Amino acid sequence: MTAQEWPAVNPPDAEKKNHLRDIHGEQVNDPYYWMNAYFKKTADSTQIIQYLEEENRYVDQMMADTRNFQQVLFDEMKSRIKEKDESVPVFKNGYYYYSRTEDGEQYFKYCRKKASLDAPEEILLDVDEMAKGKAYFSVRGFSISPDNHWLAYGVDEVSRRQYQIYFKDLKTGKVYNDGISNTTGSTVWANDNQTVFYTKNNETTLLTENIMRHRLGEDASKDIVVYHEEDNTNYIGVYKSKNNQYIFIHSSATTSSEERYLDANAPMDEFKVFQPRIKNVLYSVVPLEDRFLVLTNQNALNFKLMETPLHATRQENWKAIIPHREDVLIESVDEFKNYLVITERFNGLMRLVIKNRQTGQEKLLSFDEPTYSVYTTGNAEYFTEELRFAYNSMVTPASIFEQNMRTGKRKLLKQQEVLGDFDKNNYASEYLYATAKDGTKIPISLVYRKGLEKNGKNPLLLYGYGSYGASMEATFSSSRLALLNRGFIFAIAHIRGGEEMGRQWYEDGKMMKKINTFTDFIDAGKFLIQEKFTSPQHLYAQGGSAGGLLMGAVINMKPNMWNGIIAQVPFVDVVNTMLDEGIPLTTNEYDEWGNPNEKVAYDYMKSYSPYENIENKSYPNLLVTTGLHDSQVQYFEPAKWVAKLRDHQKGKNVILFKTEMDYGHGGASGRFDYLKDLALEYAFLFKLEGIKK
Repeated sequence: MTAQEWPAVNPPDAEKKNHLRDIHGEQVNDPYYWMNAYFKKTADSTQIIQYLEEENRYVDQMMADTRNFQQVLFDEMKSRIKEKDESVPVFKNGYYYYSRTEDGEQYFKYCRKKASLDAPEEILLDVDEMAKGKAYFSVRGFSISPDNHWLAYGVDEVSRRQYQIYFKDLKTGKVYNDGISNTTGSTVWANDNQTVFYTKNNETTLLTENIMRHRLGEDASKDIVVYHEEDNTNYIGVYKSKNNQYIFIHSSATTSSEERYLDANAPMDEFKVFQPRIKNVLYSVVPLEDRFLVLTNQNALNFKLMETPLHATRQENWKAIIPHREDVLIESVDEFKNYLVITERFNGLMRLVIKNRQTGQEKLLSFDEPTYSVYTTGNAEYFTEELRFAYNSMVTPASIFEQNMRTGKRKLLKQQEVLGDFDKNNYASEYLYATAKDGTKIPISLVYRKGLEKNGKNPLLLYGYGSYGASMEATFSSSRLALLNRGFIFAIAHIRGGEEMGRQWYEDGKMMKKINTFTDFIDAGKFLIQEKFTSPQHLYAQGGSAGGLLMGAVINMKPNMWNGIIAQVPFVDVVNTMLDEGIPLTTNEYDEWGNPNEKVAYDYMKSYSPYENIENKSYPNLLVTTGLHDSQVQYFEPAKWVAKLRDHQKGKNVILFKTEMDYGHGGASGRFDYLKDLALEYAFLFKLEGIKK
């Protein structure tokens, strides 16, 4: 079978049912609207489930000749993972905390040791045991009471990101269910060891609406609402300061935020507003022992760091200690007794700056690879001179370092062990710039196996996202070696809509400038073709969620530029979703995409929404994936998109649609199960390239 041959099997035939969208004086028929039946729990629920199962069978039939190859790929990727492993222990409040994995087990054990790493191990949660017999199982939000007696944690068994909170008595081992459901899974302990705060979600829209106060051992029906968010465009959450003095409630939309705070020793008091929300102003608070630090973009696009007295928190008292810079974005601040560590972004790359609080002296941590990722992690203690940070690149496996902030001495605590014949010296990475149609320079990170010839014949997978200000970091992946070792180049286009080049990079790729995201990606692909890395016959693209929107847009705009596309949980029905406030998270997104109830926003969305702009033309080969229980992008968006694409498809390229019937937005929960999905995606690419082993 050659690269372009497929079995003579007809895809499922999706029924059409008229449904008119009537808004702004325009009527639009949506013949696949009925596919939301399972989500809406309407009469067509059985029909859509049957249709999704038919689509899954079609994928199996079309990819049948790769079944053995998929198993080879799965085994190969799994064989590179060290199954029996342990995380770097983190010291907090007298204990070392870590997780460890066992041979053959899908999950992990959450453990601690008292005072010394030589002390006996205490298994706090055996998640391998807890997950037995479950199709999906997620545990998050591990939170230990200040007296080290209680563990709170959240469990999701549906993949809907709705967590039930449990409490475990670490002295007796008994687990208590106080009936706390529909939460984010995280809890924050007050210093009395009896009171916790948590975030309650709306059961239907999944919006974070209330911060609740709970007393250990009481029924959740008695829990008190300590904060209700009136604005349905905001996300809210609750957290505790590193110095354990304060509990904060954070409320934030895309463009403005507000903090409330409470003395952690007085959990029954009312939260105080730190600074009332201001339109188009974001801020976050870091408490020190004698002042508050405030990171804000008020009159500072790339943010500036301010300080204010503990007793005077309003903006008129804020004074700058790190001013705004046009070319440097301040992303976050880690606080210590004698130091601050500022995470910045410059020229698209992350960097860490250690600032001595007594002398004001600054030290920039430097790294010598052309493209990489670095961030602070595991810094739970306030009174320490040791800074921990994680580093990796497209050729360097994930590494945890510890650096003494006073002496500068650095040591490697752990580096991801890649089993098999991996040698980083066999691979090369580059950091290049494409020129967008408006002259903007678009960074591209690439990795490939050394010895590559730039002859236009190399298969290349271009990845992109470009939304929410989320920067796509150049990170290592052991599973990606399966691509690189078979001749593929992997590239990331750092397009506008992310925040790689500063806050303006995000502003120029959202709302009424969203189309920049799509044209940047296309221009990145054109650059890679011009530089002879690849050609349209060998160029592939991949994106998930909002990156799936990217995939849908670029194949409408430049369908002949790609041989194949992988769209994972794609957000492709922008207009209809943003018009339906009953769909989870819709109202939170107005500051990202606009509100289509306003005609200007509606018209602009309609101009790029993938579902709205399908035409009769030859689309590239597509593999589209989703999860039936997806809480972020509902399954019916890609289902409708695929059906409409097939109805308009010209030519012989295939469109495959796979639904995971047990999973949601993040895919499988086990640490190996996701490799099955990856094996299918890689097999799809290899099939298009005629690579069979």
